[in-house]
Amino acid sequence: MTKRRIKKIYLRGFKFFLFFCVLIAVLITGNYLYRNRARIFSRLGGPVPSVYYSDFSTTIPTGYKIHGIDVSRYQGTINWEQVKQMESNGVKLGFAFIKATEGNTKVDHQFRRNWTETGKHEIPAGAYHFFIPGKSPQVQARNFIQTVKLRKGGLPPVLDIEKTGKVSANQLRNDVKEWLEKIESYYGVTPIIYTNISFYERYFSEGFEKYPIWIAHYLQPGKPRTNRKWTFWQHSETGRVNGINHKVDFNVFYGDSTEFRNLLVNTLP
Repeated sequence: MTKRRIKKIYLRGFKFFLFFCVLIAVLITGNYLYRNRARIFSRLGGPVPSVYYSDFSTTIPTGYKIHGIDVSRYQGTINWEQVKQMESNGVKLGFAFIKATEGNTKVDHQFRRNWTETGKHEIPAGAYHFFIPGKSPQVQARNFIQTVKLRKGGLPPVLDIEKTGKVSANQLRNDVKEWLEKIESYYGVTPIIYTNISFYERYFSEGFEKYPIWIAHYLQPGKPRTNRKWTFWQHSETGRVNGINHKVDFNVFYGDSTEFRNLLVNTLP
């Protein structure tokens, strides 16, 4: 092997090593800035949009008083007493959304236990239905009604709609509206729409103004990107909570304690 070839191999290895070192430095610096941005913003005199909570293993936006989680069978068997007792730097979990049903017949196998335990520990909870486009909205609504018995002091029913399937936009909107109207007629409570920000703006920005929205939009500094008034914001999907052995979604409520109480179910069908 010639000296020139040896030199080329050495230079190539050195360049790779240098690139690797720079990459590691950027990642470490980025992680530090992300976790300490509250302190940095404060020192610069600007607003602090969010703070990293190591106990919860996630960043939580500031300026919101009421925090909560949403769960399904993927979180396994939950110790709700530990969830209720957990607190970190003044942040406690004040509500939970629980998956109840999906499509025409599916029932989340942890729903009944989660529903009973949140009631036992006086955690305001709401049940949600995962909507399957192309299946009868009437049958899907019936699946939810047969499964979920609302309780006073709980949150309204939620429709989780995240995909179009193979149906047209018009059919999707009509079917969703039919489910919402069926649920509202039965329970006497206006249901909530859950979806991500882009999906909502594309399909439901018009004609669904009466329904409160729960928006999923991650890695946002302080609020979701929308001009629409929102009620709940799912801001993280990587949280950790005592009593839950898997990652969990974190949410905030837009409003104070009085507005939160006004949202809760007061009458039952």
